[in-house]
Amino acid sequence: MVKYFSLIIVLASSLLLVLQDLEQVHALGCSGIFLNGNSSYFQNRQSLFSTLASKVVANGGFYNASLGKNPNRVHALVLCARGYEQQACISCVEKVTQEIQTSCPNRMNSFHWDNGDGDHVSCLVRTSNQSTFKNFQLVPAAIYPSPLTIEPSKDMTLFSKQWEATVNRTVQAATEAKNISVLQYYSAVEAEFTEFPNVYMLMQCTPDITSQDCKICLEKSGTYFKKQFWGRQGGEVSRPSGVFRWDLYAFHGAFDNITRVPVLPGGQGQAQPPSKDSSIKGNKERSIGNGGIISIVVPALINILVFIGLIKLYTRRRQFKNKNEYSDGQLMLRFDLGMILMATNDFSSDNTLGQGGFGLENWFQGILPNGQEIAVKRLTKGSGQGDMEFKNEVSLLTRLQHRNLVKLLGFCNEGDEEVLVYEFVPNSSLDHFIFDEEKRSFLTWEVRCKIIEGIARGFLYLHEDSQLKIIHRDLKASNILLDAEMNPKVADFGTARLFNTDETRAETRRIAGTRGYMAPEYVNHGQISAKSDVYSFGVMLLEIISGERNKSFEGEGIAAFAWKRWVEGRPEIIIDPFLVENPSNEIIKLIQIGLLCVQENASKRPTMSSVIVWLGSETIKVPLPKAPAFTSKQSQSEDGIMSISNLVSSPASIISSINHLGHHHLRHRPSSSQASIVSGVVHLRRNHLRCTASEALYNPDVSNVDMEPYSHWSLNFRRNSRLQRMKKRTTTKKKKEAKLRLQLQRRRKTRIKARKNPSRLIRLQSLS
Repeated sequence: MVKYFSLIIVLASSLLLVLQDLEQVHALGCSGIFLNGNSSYFQNRQSLFSTLASKVVANGGFYNASLGKNPNRVHALVLCARGYEQQACISCVEKVTQEIQTSCPNRMNSFHWDNGDGDHVSCLVRTSNQSTFKNFQLVPAAIYPSPLTIEPSKDMTLFSKQWEATVNRTVQAATEAKNISVLQYYSAVEAEFTEFPNVYMLMQCTPDITSQDCKICLEKSGTYFKKQFWGRQGGEVSRPSGVFRWDLYAFHGAFDNITRVPVLPGGQGQAQPPSKDSSIKGNKERSIGNGGIISIVVPALINILVFIGLIKLYTRRRQFKNKNEYSDGQLMLRFDLGMILMATNDFSSDNTLGQGGFGLENWFQGILPNGQEIAVKRLTKGSGQGDMEFKNEVSLLTRLQHRNLVKLLGFCNEGDEEVLVYEFVPNSSLDHFIFDEEKRSFLTWEVRCKIIEGIARGFLYLHEDSQLKIIHRDLKASNILLDAEMNPKVADFGTARLFNTDETRAETRRIAGTRGYMAPEYVNHGQISAKSDVYSFGVMLLEIISGERNKSFEGEGIAAFAWKRWVEGRPEIIIDPFLVENPSNEIIKLIQIGLLCVQENASKRPTMSSVIVWLGSETIKVPLPKAPAFTSKQSQSEDGIMSISNLVSSPASIISSINHLGHHHLRHRPSSSQASIVSGVVHLRRNHLRCTASEALYNPDVSNVDMEPYSHWSLNFRRNSRLQRMKKRTTTKKKKEAKLRLQLQRRRKTRIKARKNPSRLIRLQSLS
């Protein structure tokens, strides 16, 4: 209740200033082609803006100019409203030009009507790559309705007739008045309604257009406002060529020296000499009367109570629906389906980028009308799970912004279509590089380090640095996109879970994610925490280092395989052959971090902030890892594979463990209870043991063997000969390269000798 009470106080305080606040309306529109902010066009615009304020005052309140050469030529038009003071006009233009550069940094066309501060005059600045002078434009339009509404008890039919009469009178005064000033097409009217507060209406067009164009602009603005926002206590419709505004109070000093015009009940205006009461010029009395105060404040207080009730209801509904409904701010991101179809050529197969979500998602490349490239994710129709993930992704990504998170540009959900529109990332996803034999060579050690650190920073933002706390739940290589500079961007938030800021763990019955990347406590018990993402990060880190998929290790997973090699003191076995010439100590440190991230106990895993510190420091000591998840309970599996806890024991205990294996595990079981080690390394095979020069030998003729002399040997247990295959491929490649070099050397020597002996060259040519 304390926070709601505080909210009431804030809103009540805001209403005391509502009359002043509504005067400060800033109508801004950006359009046109996107350009680089450092292009010559925007440099010319900045140079032109620096001269507009002084030039418009020197030219009587209206000024038109251009600067530069095509296609980087900038055209600008600037206007100050009639009755301006010079300093107020200069301040307004300087403020508007600064706001255009801030709000439209990459758009070629812009217009900005600023209604000033308090009694300051309004002004317009308009820019384009085409001539703005005598260029009549109605779009884009900026509409700003008042947040307050007219009392429902009022006779709205009567108010509508009187309001329309006032609009017609103001349009006529603005467009038909005989005025040779550069500030023509201007009218400010105060209308006295019979049962309502006075209505204040202002209209203005740029003086370079015709009176007929001005009339069209103002009439369309009035008609549009009544159609879309009727019942509001005022508002503004701004266009590049004109502005229309009305309210129940006098705004920015435009009505200080005008005569009030009564409006008859039938809607016809009647010009009468002003009475003493009606000609009072006091700003406070003219701005709004007692009836006006009551008509604004009373509904506003009612709106506060309704607003608080809606907040409570909205909070409960969001908790009940698990935060899957859209918020008001997301409505601004809605795309028209026709635009999506045009951008993707009706979802043409030529524009297909791929599939995801186990076939439930289709990705397309598209181009918007402004030239911007986009990536479009189209969900399969009729998928209930897809619908939930669609809402979840829209709800979360519209409130997140980080350089290592993919940017959601908008969405479309018309009819059966559910479409998400993202920024286009040219280099596809990480799995297209890391698991491809040819493309993997582009991922140098420096690039892989940048990718790993970028992913970690993206998840640090999700877990700790953003206003929301989000658990992704589906981190894998295919959900990491790479931009043109190979910077990683985390994507696919369909299964993400929103946490409260003080919430550390939650439970769910719906297990969502990819097998092999999910933490054991999540798979077995449905427990979700930030450490679930840390586990997935550790698996993917090991994949990036090895260049192999998690499922490529004969069912045990990359974490178990890396741990075994770590215990044996040979972690370099899992390193990608493309990285063999890079600093091994740095690579091994990353393997160590990866093993820490996949610890079975979630509390033993590091946070993303710790990972960032370890990645960026060469002096901080990284803790030693323990056995990862899914490795300690495999001691007597169906394949006769021993657990990692057995693999690190002494030779005697290994021999004892071998003897305790059942007959179905070994094809050739020795008759004696002991075995002699001939030389080298003990090597366990699946279902049988065999003897080589460097492997363990069961010797049935020897019943007792002293194991003490062999206790210092390092025991090497491996399931496959992956390292040997890699060495063989490398050796074969080197042999071919050496053979080619030898052939080139022989040819070079032959040519040198031929140059010294021309007759020999002739003989060689005849032989060839």
